[in-house]
Amino acid sequence: MLSSKLISWGVILRILFIGDIFGRPGRIIVKEKLPALVKDHSIDLIIANGENSAAGFGITPPLAEELFELGIDVITTGNHVWDKREIIDFFQMADGNAHSPSRRLLRPANFAPDLPGHGLYEGCKGGVAYAVINLQGRVFMTSNDDPFRKADKLLNDIHAKVILVDMHAEATSEKVSLGWYLDGRVTAVVGTHTHIPTADERVLPNGTAYITDVGMTGPYDGVIGVKKELVVGKFLNNMPVRFEAATGDVRLSAVVIDCDETTGRARSIERIMMA
Repeated sequence: MLSSKLISWGVILRILFIGDIFGRPGRIIVKEKLPALVKDHSIDLIIANGENSAAGFGITPPLAEELFELGIDVITTGNHVWDKREIIDFFQMADGNAHSPSRRLLRPANFAPDLPGHGLYEGCKGGVAYAVINLQGRVFMTSNDDPFRKADKLLNDIHAKVILVDMHAEATSEKVSLGWYLDGRVTAVVGTHTHIPTADERVLPNGTAYITDVGMTGPYDGVIGVKKELVVGKFLNNMPVRFEAATGDVRLSAVVIDCDETTGRARSIERIMMA
């Protein structure tokens, strides 16, 4: 049953979105903190970006299954999705099988259409239909299809009112622009990729919750998750170096979004960081 609360303007559904899970430290803190987080915030639906869950670069089938077993309903990704080649076969398991667990692992929808996997998941939780869209930006990133027009196309075919968009992008201007573009048409636009949490969470005028970047779930005693001495050295000498995940000061970054399940409009968005 949903833990929704009746108020004057509708039934409230509470969504938890967990920012980029980075390596083993990120996975461990999610495992440790998620049960209490779900209980304390009466969470109904859990979504997480997991593209860096495999030692900071990519995701593997066993790690995707591990995150699903923790109670995460949908996993989004981004530019690191192909870093572990074995994930391709996992994506292909979903082709022609809408009920495969791998269908709940997304790659950006505006990637080339003939690539494995999907960028949209439509599901039902506690009797409430919902959709998750995964997009990737184009500014300072590799060339992909237009995420704005791709969102238009996907929204034309979605019947659920509750719709969350993960905009995996580098440029803050591109993320903010997508938030305004989709205001009133989706429940939330949440930014991922930079691993740096922003303090601009708000509900836009037409009912879309927005934040430029949820932040990283992983080790903050480093440079966006990587051992700091390796990255500092790279800036100093520009020599090739193998990046390794940091381990210290591990935090869980997330947002909780209240929305009306009948209209899809967001009521509030709350930024969370747990150590």
